[in-house]
Amino acid sequence: MVTPALDFDWNKLDQKGFGTGYSDKEMADISAMYNETFGELGEKTVVRAKIVGITDREVILNVGFKSDGLVSLSEFRDTPDIKVGDEVDVFVETQEDKSGQLILSRKKAKLVVAWKMIEDALANDVIIEGFVKRRTKGGLIVDVYSVEAFLPGSQIDVKPIRDFDIYVNKKMEVKVVKINYTNDNVVVSHKVLIEKDLEEQKSGIINNLEKGQILEGTVKNITNFGVFVDLGGVDGLLHITDISWGRVNHPQEVLHLDQKIQVCVLEFDDEKKRISLGMKQLTAHPWDALPLDVVVGSKVKGKIVNIADYGAFLEILTGVEGLVHVSEMSWSQHLKTPSEFMKQGDEMEAVVLTIDREERKMSLGMKQLTEDPWSRQEFLNKYAKETKHKGTVRNLTNFGLFIELEEGVDGLVHVSDLSWTKKIKHPSEFVKVGDTLEVAVLEVDAENKRLALSHKHLEENPWDTFETVFTVGSQHKGTINSKIDKGAFIELPYGIEGFSTLKNITKEDGTVGEIGESLYFVVLEFSKDERRIFVSHAKTYQAGTKAQAAEEEAAAADKKKSTKKVEAKVESKDTFGDILALSSLKSGESTEKPKATKKSKAE
Repeated sequence: MVTPALDFDWNKLDQKGFGTGYSDKEMADISAMYNETFGELGEKTVVRAKIVGITDREVILNVGFKSDGLVSLSEFRDTPDIKVGDEVDVFVETQEDKSGQLILSRKKAKLVVAWKMIEDALANDVIIEGFVKRRTKGGLIVDVYSVEAFLPGSQIDVKPIRDFDIYVNKKMEVKVVKINYTNDNVVVSHKVLIEKDLEEQKSGIINNLEKGQILEGTVKNITNFGVFVDLGGVDGLLHITDISWGRVNHPQEVLHLDQKIQVCVLEFDDEKKRISLGMKQLTAHPWDALPLDVVVGSKVKGKIVNIADYGAFLEILTGVEGLVHVSEMSWSQHLKTPSEFMKQGDEMEAVVLTIDREERKMSLGMKQLTEDPWSRQEFLNKYAKETKHKGTVRNLTNFGLFIELEEGVDGLVHVSDLSWTKKIKHPSEFVKVGDTLEVAVLEVDAENKRLALSHKHLEENPWDTFETVFTVGSQHKGTINSKIDKGAFIELPYGIEGFSTLKNITKEDGTVGEIGESLYFVVLEFSKDERRIFVSHAKTYQAGTKAQAAEEEAAAADKKKSTKKVEAKVESKDTFGDILALSSLKSGESTEKPKATKKSKAE
């Protein structure tokens, strides 16, 4: 029942509507009394609200405003036990929408409160508990006060983590290390909590460290230069050279991650917190176990463990190596690099050349397994001076070529000893590497293991005969082979080469002879010692009249008939005895033809 107020003035009501009979002052008083019944409610703020009703879809909240607000029941999924009378924080989005409804949000209220708590945690270095929701690229997503924060993989633990999935759906204590307001991103770390505890442990470990101390550690990380070992809160470096007395190409050959190992403290730095560790130092040095019968001259067997430009290392025991210099691998002089002789991993035998057990150094030789060919008397007899041999061209240089006569026996043929008649500027004009060449021994130096060889000395020196054939003033037919700035080279009979200045190859009509053109030349100068002939075509028409020239040509034709047989043999590569016979015929003397010897292919 509604009981009307006894003091209500019904006369103030009129037909225009309720309240229109009040004066302005009375209306102001009534409004003031009405507003005092409500608290202050600002938009975009978080306020405390009381649950006054719960339906199947919504929760009705009283915030002390003129109307109640509604919030979807789905926003209370995290608190399924709510009931009427409970108080919760809500976010006022707007006091009245178009329908005059108060709009509230519990979800946004939780977010605002969460960010406030996260900011306080960062400012005050507070440890907070989060829930690992899932893994992501490079780390984990952690729920912190209903805000998704990023936990980088490097910030999970002090040691590298290879499996992030073991942390998913588990609680984890973290610290806020960074807030990015632009992207609403929060970065947290679990590692900083561990490091704080480890600092105390590290100080205790370092304070008790001593050189030579043996510790147990765990392989934490492997690099190409060594291994980082966790000693229980402090890391030490086990360098690759301190893992084993033997040669180790990569630490992974010996150790693996998370392996428990015994190490020895070699060095440590209190200020920089650096600790150098060793593992091979826990065992005796292999040199101490080297048998005493390994002395200079003894034979040893082992495996090639490393090859360098200057030699190879032969490991005869684990950690005991000897150097085989490239010069001690073969008696052959053309061996340039060890890779021509062996490869890594080969099982080889060698002879001990030097050994120093204190310095733990050893030099070895392999060529000593066979006899030095230069030390045999039969070798010296075989390669005596003037003996003839065949060999293989191994190398060409500007000054000559090296020829291998047998394994370990090389000789030098100087470029000037290739041909008596041809001007050879480089050996490549005459032979190539791999060719077989016949040579004669000029000189033997057994002490320095040197042979001076010659190809042209397989035959007699034709210049002794040429001296009687190409006399000064004699005339011969020649062909212009090539030209240079100073003159031209002329190919004369019997393969000999002469030289003429450009002026002296000018023909009678004033033109200059061209390459390939055949002309008559007069010998101006002949030098047997320097094997040089200077000739001139111009002298053939400057020396006398044409009649005299014709007479000389006729006389030359007569001599040519009488020496035709000899010239045929000379031009067919016969010996210089034929040239001697030709010389005698030209000089009008009767000379017995000497015994013929076959000329070389090159000549």
